[in-house]
Amino acid sequence: MSVQVVSSQRLSVRTWMDEESDRADSIALSRGQSMCDDTCSELQRMAVMDRRDNNNSRSSLRGQGALSRLVSMVMTLREWAHKGLVEEVERPDSFLERFRGPAAPLDMQAPPSRFSHAHTDSDAADTGGHRPARHTKRSRCNLLVLSPSDDAYYYWLMVIGAAVLYNWSLLVVRACFDELQSSGVLVWMVLDYLCDGIYVLDMAVRLRTGFLDQGLLVRDVRRLRRTYVRTLQCTLDAASILPTDLLRLLGGGASSLAGATPLLRFNRLLRAPRLLELFERTETRTGYPNAFRIAKLVLYILVIIHWNACGYYSFSKVLGLGSDTWVYPNTSDPEFGSLTRSYIYCLYWSTLTLTTIGETPPPVRDEEYLFLVVDFLIGVVIFASIVGNVGAMISNMNATRAGFQSRVDALKHYMHFRRVSKELEQRVIRWFDYLWTNQKIVDEQDVLKSLPNKLRAEIAINVHLETLKKVHIFQDCEAGLLVELVLKLRPQVFSPGDYICRKGDVGKEMYIIKDGRLAVVGEDGVGQLAVLTGGSCFGEISILNISGSKMGNRRTANIRSVGYSDLFCLSKQDLMDALQEFPHARAQLEQRGRDILRKEGLLEEVGVSAGEDLEEKVERLESCLDRLQTCVARLQTEFNSSQLRLKQRITTLEHGVTMATLTTGSGFLSDGDESVRDSAHSEVNIRL
Repeated sequence: MSVQVVSSQRLSVRTWMDEESDRADSIALSRGQSMCDDTCSELQRMAVMDRRDNNNSRSSLRGQGALSRLVSMVMTLREWAHKGLVEEVERPDSFLERFRGPAAPLDMQAPPSRFSHAHTDSDAADTGGHRPARHTKRSRCNLLVLSPSDDAYYYWLMVIGAAVLYNWSLLVVRACFDELQSSGVLVWMVLDYLCDGIYVLDMAVRLRTGFLDQGLLVRDVRRLRRTYVRTLQCTLDAASILPTDLLRLLGGGASSLAGATPLLRFNRLLRAPRLLELFERTETRTGYPNAFRIAKLVLYILVIIHWNACGYYSFSKVLGLGSDTWVYPNTSDPEFGSLTRSYIYCLYWSTLTLTTIGETPPPVRDEEYLFLVVDFLIGVVIFASIVGNVGAMISNMNATRAGFQSRVDALKHYMHFRRVSKELEQRVIRWFDYLWTNQKIVDEQDVLKSLPNKLRAEIAINVHLETLKKVHIFQDCEAGLLVELVLKLRPQVFSPGDYICRKGDVGKEMYIIKDGRLAVVGEDGVGQLAVLTGGSCFGEISILNISGSKMGNRRTANIRSVGYSDLFCLSKQDLMDALQEFPHARAQLEQRGRDILRKEGLLEEVGVSAGEDLEEKVERLESCLDRLQTCVARLQTEFNSSQLRLKQRITTLEHGVTMATLTTGSGFLSDGDESVRDSAHSEVNIRL
């Protein structure tokens, strides 16, 4: 017993020494190990030593062996946290990968990875370092080129858009309301220069923003720089970052820079195209475009009203606050002296004026009349834009509902005119309610008709991926057949109690269940023989024309919808057109149908071979008939050509006989005429 214990201890010591040596080798090989990994390896080593020395106390964290259990608990927590922090790479779906094929690179000039750079550099160093450094530097510069369709570019548009919106909303109010500018000079300086820094970075981003040339993203930094410098936008961007604040130094020295008027910073408003670009890309990306358009319209109106309010306050200061009833009251009045009241009053006046929905004090001076005329013109444009845009947006939002309701109303009118029974009418109405509630009223074929077939098939596969995965016939089919079948599928919805097919009916379609439950019922329609769920397909037996089937092209079962069921329908003609180019898939479907028929006793084995022999004979007869038709056509052509040549010869001989008769005289030598006539007849007979 003691020998076994000693041997086990030696084994554990040897194992620990091996682990230490392996760990030392790994540390020597990996020079870039982190401090966290060193700490964990040290904790593991201490736990192994403590576990080797103490093998008894394992029930608690006290006494001997406690350190090993603490370390094991810490390592377990570390692994759990590591799994939560490290983002797992999403595995591609094998079904989609088989359809899409090998992934193609987005750019033909894709830069090599970091590993390939290191490997190439080491190879160059081994060969003597003959690799040019200019090419390496240029390839590294190409890595920093942004694509306008990337998420990083869109996020940067959000940053620069926030800076532009800050300048458009706060510069004018700070320039008009002196109290607001003087109350937070330091805050405004920090925000202003932060926006200036964002503007400068935006020019660098524009220099690194690629564009498409012949369908490929241009990554040449020099070409991007030349293209950007030649545009008008580069001039506007450069003018927007001019340090016009320094003009204040000419008048009051360095101390007056902090109190610089915001009017000197109005050149920052030239970056407005970046904000418009952000709105355009957001409208393309968002899933609620109508709501975003309404929000954008409201923002435009608020900015115009805001600027008009500031203009009204500045115009009142020029004319004199409280000088008449139209301008803003004097700030010496406690009721109108606060900054908040001043801005809200001007904003209220601007809203009433531009929207023309309220009464304002009448103007007194000529300048006030002109100002109000301009405001009214702007208000008319704003009111027209509000009515037009909001009306169009509401019409677009309700277009689907209006079209659906018109279909329902037309059908109701038809059923009422034809005096359809109330029960059937209620079933039709409930069917329409189900379509509207479950958002199944959109015609997918009409929506996707503008896309090419490849994109249409990929969208259909992604939308109906879970259903297609369950279909047995799609598991091993070729990608081309999958495209053909998916493009030909037509969605159908059945109500509770509807029969999809009855036994003995002529089969013209096959069905794939997307959602819902179907029951295979008996002849009485009560007993359920089986239940079909999502992913099941049926009806392919009756449309394949399987040889030896006792049912022929008739349905072999009664199938009824238990509830509302969503099915995909594939017609016989579409299936045959698709399987014509894929004989292997057709053989699989036919074999599956034979297995089902054989299981149900509806397949005649003898008839199958006889049918196959008959098909071969028919094919041979068809080929012989084609050859005979070809020969008959050739013989007919030869007969027509020979008949034409014979007619030409007879015509020539008749012409020769006529000429010979004219040359012999007027008929005095009858014997001579007879001899000539006999010789002509003999010549004709010989030639014939």
